[in-house]
Amino acid sequence: MSVKSAERLLETEFCYFEHEESLYAVGEHLVITRAIREYSVPTKIARMLDFVGGVLRVPNVSTRQQPTPAPAEKDFRYGVHPDTLRKRYNVSENVGSNPGNVQATAQFLNQHYSAADLKEFMRFFGKGFTHLTEISKVIGPNSGKPGLEANLDVQYLMSLGANITTVFWSTGGLHEKQEPFLEWAITLTNTTDLPHVFSVSYGDVERSLSPEYMTRINTEFQKLGLRGISILFASGDDGAGCHNFNDTAYTFEPQYPASSPYVTTVGGTQFTAIFSDVNEEGNDISGGGFSNQFAMPKWQQETVGKYLNTTANLPDAKYFNPKMRAYPDVSAMSDDFWIIIDRILMNVAGTSAATPTVAGLVSMANDARLNAGKPVLGFLNPFIYQNPQIFFDVTLGSPSQACWLDDLEGYPVAEGWDPVTGFGTPDYNKLIAAAMQYYD
Repeated sequence: MSVKSAERLLETEFCYFEHEESLYAVGEHLVITRAIREYSVPTKIARMLDFVGGVLRVPNVSTRQQPTPAPAEKDFRYGVHPDTLRKRYNVSENVGSNPGNVQATAQFLNQHYSAADLKEFMRFFGKGFTHLTEISKVIGPNSGKPGLEANLDVQYLMSLGANITTVFWSTGGLHEKQEPFLEWAITLTNTTDLPHVFSVSYGDVERSLSPEYMTRINTEFQKLGLRGISILFASGDDGAGCHNFNDTAYTFEPQYPASSPYVTTVGGTQFTAIFSDVNEEGNDISGGGFSNQFAMPKWQQETVGKYLNTTANLPDAKYFNPKMRAYPDVSAMSDDFWIIIDRILMNVAGTSAATPTVAGLVSMANDARLNAGKPVLGFLNPFIYQNPQIFFDVTLGSPSQACWLDDLEGYPVAEGWDPVTGFGTPDYNKLIAAAMQYYD
């Protein structure tokens, strides 16, 4: 459609907008076309629309929620690999065994995984447990150079959710220069046979997306929850986040879909000492806080209220809205992860590493339930908030990052739930025990 036709159809005017501080390609600034005033559509048509995308909102051009290469230690034993996590979370040699159990990782932004790297990773790190070495099915594009995110997600989802059928679900294209979450979610709801668990390590700041767009995605997430699908999203790697809306005023910057009430959000931890795997502390990059769009659901009101009423040194309430959806819900290790990419050993970090770790353990809980003739867990959050005992409570660590240029810290770690680590990290044995009693 031409710009002239769009202007006539929507009764608005479009212009080019250029972001001078961010490069879209080598030597090129990001340039987009957007309307300079509100659009309008006839009343009869408006009743049939949720929103018109690509008209007003501009994409976020700051950091993306992808794994960050970390400085490598001289000896890989001191990093985190599958055996480290399986030991820490009491998984031991347990693996999946139900042929009907299926898990998946969702990928965007031209992130592709390497089958050769997966086999090499399992050869190198999978000697202590039974595992698969191949993805069972690829849906969507997966051609081109392997990406850090895709390789990380596949290698660790299949290491914690070991021996469980795994699908690589890739969605091409963009929505307003960002991940096409709605297209992906609608595709899922229109697909009859779906994996039971999705691990997703992507996100954007809420402010960069329209409320109508996010609400429409949430509708699809609710449909998927009703079908028994568990969706886990990374909480982001910017701590509480920071939005400077004028020279002297700041607010925290929540992420979406991490802030959706209809997904399970995974924050990040790290070991308290490089040579020890005994204790964890909150990772100050762990995304977390309170949505600016979605009300706090009933299942977390008591828990979050306790944090807000009993925790010392909270940030000033002017930086966040304590009545809104709080996240993350849980967490896992998010630092010093070893992956294989292009047959090379690389060390990465971020909540992108924590998410497939937790997702794999959820798949293991589903496996136990399926073997007992029970349904899968489905939408996880009510189960999580009813069973805080299934997590290692993480009470150590510095407050999350926020507006560091203004010396403004984010949220402190505390006993019980907090906006850095959620309820903490999973204890496999307690997770399985609680999962087997759920719905009974």
